[in-house]
Amino acid sequence: MPDTQENQKEYPQPSTQKEGCGFPIAKIGVIFSLVTGAAVALCIDVLNTHDIKLARKLYSFLKPNDVLLGDRAFCAYADMVAIKKNDCDAVFRKHQARTTTMRKGKIFGDSDKLVTWNKPQRCPKGLNKDEFDTLPDSITVREIYYYIEIPGFRTSRISLITTLLDQEIYPRLKIVWLYYQRWQIELDLKHLKTTLGMDVLRCKTPSMVRKEIHVYLLAYNLLRSLMWTAGTTYNTPPNRLSRACYSPSFN
Repeated sequence: MPDTQENQKEYPQPSTQKEGCGFPIAKIGVIFSLVTGAAVALCIDVLNTHDIKLARKLYSFLKPNDVLLGDRAFCAYADMVAIKKNDCDAVFRKHQARTTTMRKGKIFGDSDKLVTWNKPQRCPKGLNKDEFDTLPDSITVREIYYYIEIPGFRTSRISLITTLLDQEIYPRLKIVWLYYQRWQIELDLKHLKTTLGMDVLRCKTPSMVRKEIHVYLLAYNLLRSLMWTAGTTYNTPPNRLSRACYSPSFN
């Protein structure tokens, strides 16, 4: 955003850049609908805010029976608890710090099991003591893993953690396919920031910057609405349609 005093105070430039050689930068967190591609929730913060802190601000926008899909950054004990308290479920890639093996837990079948996670011994960053004290002593989650084999590359193992525990209602392969679609969210962000041109903002005050971001999301959702109507009318997946270019202008 423009390098004004007001913007620098509210959204400071990266600490690695020398004073006078950088621009104020905001960080956003967005929940996208996997079905329509629309942005359904937004929060705005400073650049060095951790992704999980942004996510926790967005949980209040979840509706009962929603399934939240995310990468390993969000796979934390407290977040699993918070999502379930909202009568929602989660499918996350397992955080690399967790080293459980498939030999432990209640085995469902091939590469599928129920495991018990115990409450962390110390309060993690991002939670205060009262929030930590209210966490249950343990939770049950489901762990699924699968392998990705690409000729010429090392075989990769992907481990997923989910609160969708019923194997009959939520078969392993459907959960794997669901997580495969998570990459669509990266494309949605790209279209929001690059196709619509939101990577460079124009407003000179923080309040107008926030309005500018919301107007971009409004324009983006209007395009998604049009794509949904066109796709459902002509029996074409809406996410497979091309995006029209549109760049709002602000004074």
